[in-house]
Amino acid sequence: MFSCQLVAAIAVAALVCLPAVSAMANVRLPTLIGEGMVLQRGSPVRLWGWADEGEKVSVSFRGQSVSTTATGGKWVVTLKPGKAGGPFALTISGANRMELKDVMVGDVWICSGQSNMQWDLAQANAAAEIPKSTNPMIRLFSVPRVTARRAADDVASTWQACVPETAAHFSAVGYYFGRDLQKALKVPIGLIDSSWGGTSIEPWTSRSYLQSTTDLKDIVKRYREIGPASQWPPGVLYNTMIAPLTRFPIKGVIWYQGESNAPRAEDYCQLLPAMIRNWRADWGVGDFPFLIVQLTAWSPPGYPNDTSWAGIREAQLFASRTLPNVGLAVTIDVGDKDDVHPKNKEPVGRRLALAARGIAYREKVEYSGPMYKSMRAAGGTIILRFRHVGRGLTATGPTLKGFEIAGADGKFAPADAVIKGDTVVVSSQAVPTPVTVRYGWANYPDGNLANKDGLPASPFRTGASAE
Repeated sequence: MFSCQLVAAIAVAALVCLPAVSAMANVRLPTLIGEGMVLQRGSPVRLWGWADEGEKVSVSFRGQSVSTTATGGKWVVTLKPGKAGGPFALTISGANRMELKDVMVGDVWICSGQSNMQWDLAQANAAAEIPKSTNPMIRLFSVPRVTARRAADDVASTWQACVPETAAHFSAVGYYFGRDLQKALKVPIGLIDSSWGGTSIEPWTSRSYLQSTTDLKDIVKRYREIGPASQWPPGVLYNTMIAPLTRFPIKGVIWYQGESNAPRAEDYCQLLPAMIRNWRADWGVGDFPFLIVQLTAWSPPGYPNDTSWAGIREAQLFASRTLPNVGLAVTIDVGDKDDVHPKNKEPVGRRLALAARGIAYREKVEYSGPMYKSMRAAGGTIILRFRHVGRGLTATGPTLKGFEIAGADGKFAPADAVIKGDTVVVSSQAVPTPVTVRYGWANYPDGNLANKDGLPASPFRTGASAE
């Protein structure tokens, strides 16, 4: 027969044993892995988080069950690639059990850059679009704008449904891109907005990557010499707004930045390709599509002859020609002379979606306006050939304009230009022996070359590094 003392002793012993179980920390997840998220289709999907040392963590999703053991307080599992669909439930079990509902499988795109990417739908010409923006097949995730000298492992945010209340405060370019892409592909689209107005490209690139690149070491040194005057030193946005995302599988990136680097366009020719390589290396999924918005037209007050934005456009064109799976959305025709933030963001998103369809999804669509290919001097003229002629070259006006021509002295003069088949023939009485041509070479150029698919030609100059 048990005595009261024996019963009490057993109860105490049981209580003593309980803390060994209850003290185990709950399995925790990064905010990217949560209800309403979109997981990348057709790709191995990494899921990760934190747990006690040695704790077993199990994940179940769409008939798959995988387990692992936490090491160093962290755990990671990889799911096999899956087809688009949803919504599904995803279960994660350890010391605790979590069921994530409303999980979609589709394509995930990062939307990054400076203010013209950050510019939200409510600030754009979107009064008619916002009320009809509800789309359960589009999910939105906004990365908080913070900086740090060390890489972070998480961001403070959540996935949101695409409804008027959330779309209004999401990137307008990102929204229009996602809207058009989802309409064309008929699969779920996840959009991750990681942008910050007024930023140069250096803080979006890992400091260690820049330091390891021989041609870019001087840029890091320059910022080091400036010291705390330096508003955006290398890496401080990469650490907080890109590094925490790099474990999450994606389809690609759309990028709208360059305005803040305009005074240093020559550096940008190296910095943009370096950043693309940096991101691709850290995601570790190969040369994912990277789609660039070429700077639009703008004429900064007080600088009527400034051509720094033309230099950035050339650097962006150079990146699209020298790196695989890099596309260019030309927006030279939808700028605002007096506003660095043009309100008409819909064509920008639409052209990015076209570029994605052509580059990322290999659809047979004309996704670009004419791109300079080659030149040939002939009898006082220069004959220009182009890529992406589409259904033919055309001028969006009565005559072709925006071309200048120069001889060996490098002095440019306005040129006459005519379309002949798939070529443009350029000449000027002021330049009897021409050797070079440029088109749209100004901050706010007055060019009107396009293809009959309705897409404008990229500004260019012959003989440049972008050729």
